[in-house]
Amino acid sequence: MENRSRDRQRKSYILMRRTYDLTMAMLILGLAVVLIFGDYWHIERIMGIDKLFRYMLAGISILYGGFRLYRGIKADY
Repeated sequence: MENRSRDRQRKSYILMRRTYDLTMAMLILGLAVVLIFGDYWHIERIMGIDKLFRYMLAGISILYGGFRLYRGIKADY
């Protein structure tokens, strides 16, 4: 009886973590896309930021978003 409860709790935790990791990965990767293509879409707030800073922040966002995506897909918690 106790094992079933623990298994259910563990599965619920894994599902919650996986959902959180995948959602955060999509948000962070979306930020990177907006930073990279902000000039082409004529977003005024993005165009006002220095290009080097934008590309560095986009690169870091791609790396971290990729890591979160990998961790969410792997789901080894």
